[in-house]
Amino acid sequence: MSIFFLSLFIVSCQKEAIETLAPPVAKAPCVDQRANPSGRSYATDSIVLYNCTEKHCGFISLSTKNYWVYQDSIFNDGVFVKTQIDTLRFNKTYKSLSDGLTWWKANRDIGLPALLYANDSSFFAAEATVFAPQRTGTKKGYGLFAGDSIRYLGSFEDVMAHCRSVKVNATIKTEAGSFSDYVLFEKNAMFFGKDQLLYKPGLGVLKYTQYRAPIGSPDIALQRISTLIAFHLE
Repeated sequence: MSIFFLSLFIVSCQKEAIETLAPPVAKAPCVDQRANPSGRSYATDSIVLYNCTEKHCGFISLSTKNYWVYQDSIFNDGVFVKTQIDTLRFNKTYKSLSDGLTWWKANRDIGLPALLYANDSSFFAAEATVFAPQRTGTKKGYGLFAGDSIRYLGSFEDVMAHCRSVKVNATIKTEAGSFSDYVLFEKNAMFFGKDQLLYKPGLGVLKYTQYRAPIGSPDIALQRISTLIAFHLE
């Protein structure tokens, strides 16, 4: 009996030693994106659905396993309606065949392009062109910039907007944590609407505020405030 228990003890020690010496399971590498597709045009049928198993790092961490949870305060033309919880996922991926870029599609709107590519410093949107619906055009969206602030022209699809980007050193606290060194991205179109995005490079949207003009009114009104309360990045 003593020999039996001694054998079990030896086997157990050997197992622990092997597990200690065994190398840790390697995590999948994060693929850094560097391309700049701004201004490119694709045939609509050349952007195809495919299963991306990679993790892409850069201006935002993208993986089908990542998610961001938001508390949404919903308004009807400035009048509070309700609060709800929504989860943002980039759960569909597409490839533009001519250049091999991966485009990510979100399950909901959080102030980002509906179909986006992200490199190390910017978002790029892929959208159907107005005068050539059989083509998909690309344009640069929000991105990093030199200096503390910058003003430029942008758009809400076909509505011209005045935009500004401002680096913020203050701290914002949400249920997801405390964040500093983020960026305010804002675009404002008279008689149409305004978007304000507090964005942490490498992480994602901290807070999104949306204003739109009610039908028949020249004045914009608050429609939604989405605040990050949890997230998971791999």
